[in-house]
Amino acid sequence: MSVSESAPPRGSRIQTIEELHEYLYKGLQLEHATLPPYLTALYSLHPGKNSDAWHVIRVVAVEEMLHLTLVANVMNAVGGTPDLTKPNFVPNYPTRLPCGPDYFEVHLRPFSREALDTFLKIEKPAQADTEEDRFVPMDWAALGLAPHGAAPPPEELAELEESGTILGLVPGDPSQRFSSIGEFYEEIVRGINHLEDQARTAGKTIFTGDPARQVSPEYFYSGGGDVIEVTGRDTAVAALTLVAEQGEGLYGGIFDSQDEIAHYYRFQQLNKGRYYQKGDSPGEPSGPDLNVDWDAVYPVKPDIKLADLAGDPQVLAAAEEFNQFYASFLATINLAYNGRPDLLLKAVWEMFRMRDGMNRLIRNPLTGHPGKNAGPTFEI
Repeated sequence: MSVSESAPPRGSRIQTIEELHEYLYKGLQLEHATLPPYLTALYSLHPGKNSDAWHVIRVVAVEEMLHLTLVANVMNAVGGTPDLTKPNFVPNYPTRLPCGPDYFEVHLRPFSREALDTFLKIEKPAQADTEEDRFVPMDWAALGLAPHGAAPPPEELAELEESGTILGLVPGDPSQRFSSIGEFYEEIVRGINHLEDQARTAGKTIFTGDPARQVSPEYFYSGGGDVIEVTGRDTAVAALTLVAEQGEGLYGGIFDSQDEIAHYYRFQQLNKGRYYQKGDSPGEPSGPDLNVDWDAVYPVKPDIKLADLAGDPQVLAAAEEFNQFYASFLATINLAYNGRPDLLLKAVWEMFRMRDGMNRLIRNPLTGHPGKNAGPTFEI
């Protein structure tokens, strides 16, 4: 089932190609926002231990790169320009993700039950029962961002969004949030259908992007699904459907349309202590045992900042070097999405080469913070 088939055709809030581009940029931002938390948890694991947890988190991280690429392909196909180098594209952690069933913060944490709980909240499937349920009013007091539930002034709200402190608000209407990330992508699909229908009545199309900017399968291999080249409406819907299915397990499916386990259920395996296999029902994996050692983890200080490293000059220098490396990593991906798809192969390799830079931080105890180790700050 595709995203667009989840409900009868309805109107879209996306009425212009510029609004579609804004939604797609927010999609890129949301997909990337999960990478630093996942990578921090991954590299906090003691080497040689927790192989099951290592495998689960690593696969999800690579698939998030796939999702980023799929959204970029859609953006390029409709004449947009992906930009992963904008100021504050990387969130200011902890960041808030109101795009989902509950308000919650996303932290940079070592692997732990708390980190896993956040990962499950990020990927939690939630399909709205009615059209009205697709959007939920923002509760600013619950987020601690405004007294008495009143929305912040427009200039303050713009600053919150631009700073990466809060992600996932409804573009053009920050008084509301989407009930799930799946509904966010449903809105993009509706917008594509609406704008393409309009364009076709005039003998035109919104798919005006240069095909040479598409990332094709030979430039990205993850083992977790194939890149879809977006050439028109059908392939755009297929790409966005795969993102929603593979992340949330949309519509309750444990396996996506490419036969991969959805991220929510991958993470749930760590809680359940057992792998899913074909024929299982959600919440009831019946495959082989999965073993987790919650103590075989380096105690990274949550949401660490460069300022926390002032007492450790060498560690501070390593953290600054890592941030420069990560900025270069994003710049390489950005070039790949803007006409140099061959560079994506290098970027995926670099994502795991950054292990060395993270290890130099994660394995170092902090001066002035007893019982805590350093970690990447992702202050880009």
